[in-house]
Amino acid sequence: MTRGVAVTGKSGSGKSTLLKLLMRFWNAPRGSVRVSGIDVGEIETAHLRKLESYMTQDTDLFNVSIRDNIRIGRLDASDEEVENAARKASIHDFILTLPKGYDTKAGELGDTLSGGEKQRIGLARAFLHNAPLLLLDEPTSNLDSLNEGVILKALREESSESGRSVVLVSHRKSTLAVAGRAYTIESGRLS
Repeated sequence: MTRGVAVTGKSGSGKSTLLKLLMRFWNAPRGSVRVSGIDVGEIETAHLRKLESYMTQDTDLFNVSIRDNIRIGRLDASDEEVENAARKASIHDFILTLPKGYDTKAGELGDTLSGGEKQRIGLARAFLHNAPLLLLDEPTSNLDSLNEGVILKALREESSESGRSVVLVSHRKSTLAVAGRAYTIESGRLS
């Protein structure tokens, strides 16, 4: 992944906080957070949200269809685009095994799905959003090695084919290996 950056560090070191600062959920208490040389504080919020896709460690799902849960990534997406995003996130084949396929309800807070299934739906949302900057917080933490491999392949393709930049936070060395550059956060400092 030539346009990928991996960020690692111990729990509590600030990896997730870094992504939240890039999304401007919080303002940096001092200094600045810049993307392509522009302080994120100077970018209109609506425009920033179009530029960034963000996947958290825990995916929140709603008691609507799997299709509509994925479509949260881009509300005007066609069914075909939703399914393509699900393929990239290695969840399409599983969805087809459900009683109503993509029209199956996820249940309250996604309680009918495993942690890995919810995580892959969250990743499908991020792929569907199709922003130039993809921010992923532990995107493979609940996955087996087979699904992790499929997703890492999709991330490599997204980065090389579409020109997306990826910032990937993970503890897994296998996940971090796909990035062109790696950084470590220790005690809130990036090195």
